[in-house]
Amino acid sequence: MPPPATTTSAKSTGDEQNSNENGSSTDKNLSLTISPLNKIEKVVVHPLVLLSVVDHFNRMGKVGNSQRVVGVLLGSLKNKILDVSNSFALPFDEEDKEKEVWFLDHEYLENMYTMFRKVNARERIVGWYHTGPKLHRNDISVNELIREYQPDSVLIIIDAKPKDLGLPTEAYIAVEEIHDDGSPASKTFEHLPSEIGAEEAEEVGVEHLLRDIRNATVGTLSQRITNQLMGLKGLTKSLYDIRAYLDKLLANKLPLNHQILSHIQDMFNLLPDVTQQDLIKSIYVKTNDEMLLVYLSSLIRSIIALHNLIMNKIQNSDAEKADNTPSSTTTTTTTATAGDKKTEKGSGDKPTTNGNP
Repeated sequence: MPPPATTTSAKSTGDEQNSNENGSSTDKNLSLTISPLNKIEKVVVHPLVLLSVVDHFNRMGKVGNSQRVVGVLLGSLKNKILDVSNSFALPFDEEDKEKEVWFLDHEYLENMYTMFRKVNARERIVGWYHTGPKLHRNDISVNELIREYQPDSVLIIIDAKPKDLGLPTEAYIAVEEIHDDGSPASKTFEHLPSEIGAEEAEEVGVEHLLRDIRNATVGTLSQRITNQLMGLKGLTKSLYDIRAYLDKLLANKLPLNHQILSHIQDMFNLLPDVTQQDLIKSIYVKTNDEMLLVYLSSLIRSIIALHNLIMNKIQNSDAEKADNTPSSTTTTTTTATAGDKKTEKGSGDKPTTNGNP
């Protein structure tokens, strides 16, 4: 594929037409959104990609003032699931004052991709990434450059310093939006579901990395409680997001989306009816059983601690007796030995020869 004509761009986001793109159309905000022909249903990001992006972000943070870093994603598409298994960094820079001026070295991209193809020919360019943490106004222009190598390129925003619980990845794909008012078509990003997935070898490597980070004093029970607490915090944040969305929906600040409302309704349908007496009784019984186990565990720990205390006192007493016994034995033996030597010396002072004095 021919390389782009230039690496410096001053294009405005969302004013480009693409009449050769085909696909399905859906109504949204009184406009027609044309999706790519090969629709991607889900994006799976491997841990190796996350580690590479974080390392890239940390290295560039030490040598420059770049707020975000950019790189290329490698992987494969199978059964409408995009598997992102590798990545490499790209030299990228953009002006702080003039936001529409940026630089990306496509020659470096081609050289790196050629070397990666020699290592693994199955990994192809599937998109690009940056550390955001949100969409930027130059993303459409950069995506057009990456499309020279992959027409259906995917943008994954990876938050290298996440402040909230949840996945640090957000996947997007560029679509063309045609307005009903006759205005020129514009490019926009459509959100894609994303998740973190790993092969067996990657899981082993990640486990070894976590062993160096994880606190060795934390037990299994404490770890489970910590994970549950983090899960509850993430659930609370999601509920607040749902509430904020519904509030904006009631205030006519957001358009009505029946698919989102259907998912919310399905979620509430899964909640149990806590007003039923049978359910309340079963919850009480379950809670009492769990509290009984906690009470018995506390008693057992107290008995074991008391047993260890008694055994420690017995061992200390035996050790003191053992220390005192060898000292008295040594003194007696030394005295007896000295008396024997004196007796031998006294008998040797008066020798007798043939009965004569």
